Amino acid sequence: MLHNGTFSMSDWDQFSSTHAYGHFLQTGTWGKLKSNYDWHATWSCVFNPSGEMSGGGLILLRDLPIRLGKLAYMPRGPIADWDTPAQASKILTHVIGTAKKYGAISLIIEPGLMDLARDGHTDDQLLRENGFVPNDFTVQPRRSIWVNLNAPEAEILAKMKQKTRYNIGLARRKGVTVREATVDDVPQFYQMMQVTSERDKFAVHSADYYRDFVRLFGQGGADVARLLVAEHSSLPKVLLAGVVVTAFAKMGTYIYGASANEHRELMPTYLLQWEAMRWCRDRGCQTYDLWGVPDENEETLEAEFEKRHDGLWGVYRFKRGFGGQLVRQVGAWVKVLAPLRWRAFLLARKWRKQAE
Repeated sequence: MLHNGTFSMSDWDQFSSTHAYGHFLQTGTWGKLKSNYDWHATWSCVFNPSGEMSGGGLILLRDLPIRLGKLAYMPRGPIADWDTPAQASKILTHVIGTAKKYGAISLIIEPGLMDLARDGHTDDQLLRENGFVPNDFTVQPRRSIWVNLNAPEAEILAKMKQKTRYNIGLARRKGVTVREATVDDVPQFYQMMQVTSERDKFAVHSADYYRDFVRLFGQGGADVARLLVAEHSSLPKVLLAGVVVTAFAKMGTYIYGASANEHRELMPTYLLQWEAMRWCRDRGCQTYDLWGVPDENEETLEAEFEKRHDGLWGVYRFKRGFGGQLVRQVGAWVKVLAPLRWRAFLLARKWRKQAE
């Protein structure tokens, strides 16, 4: 693909979809979605001497209160050849320049990186050498469970905990079915999201947000995501559970999920996850990201998951059953561009959290 310094969103999404560090949170579609909800989307792209796109990514900008300026944020970005420190540094320099151009007081990045050594360098060292320091809060989950989809279905099932495998079969035997939903199903899905939010103590977006997500990412839009819902023939027009999954750059991602308080004995959430994995696998995904567990090592997680239910502990018991690998990414890093205003922002954020 030759662009000579100019490109369209379809060009960028095509580049991202085939890159080893591509992610749906770095797509033009994600930029469109967030632009409807208090963010401004822009792109910072680097081209090689031949005019080919080589990296960069989506930067989300948000106005801060009391004229502090703007906050710049890159979810799962920038996209770079992290195995080549010189090339990655060039891209980091470019995205910092773009954030400065828009008047950001800081640039927060959450690249899709594990903390691994590369030719004597670690990702931490590379980020520090480019002026980034660890941020004291993250937006995307730092630790997750990844299921290997690059295997026959029988092998994927065999790696699951016995109870999880049993519950998938139980849901089927009891007549639970899973289908691809439409935007028309979003209101009922949102009602389940509110129920699940109250039950498991987490925040949810607005109904319009989920509707826009399904419309933009689903069929008729980018066609890289689905809302899947579980039903039963004896309960017409009743949704038992629902999940939103994406399939992009060979990675399937479970991003939103909800279930009703009633009929949980039918185990719809287990069958839903399995069908989501199958949908992602059919679309060429090699990995399925279960998207967020407590940021603790495996020994602590296994020792405490039956005792704790706060935060992400409540979902760890469920997610561990699918036989995946515990992974941890480098988290959020910040390049401070206006130190005084950044400190004022952190102080205001601390006060707000205390008030809440």
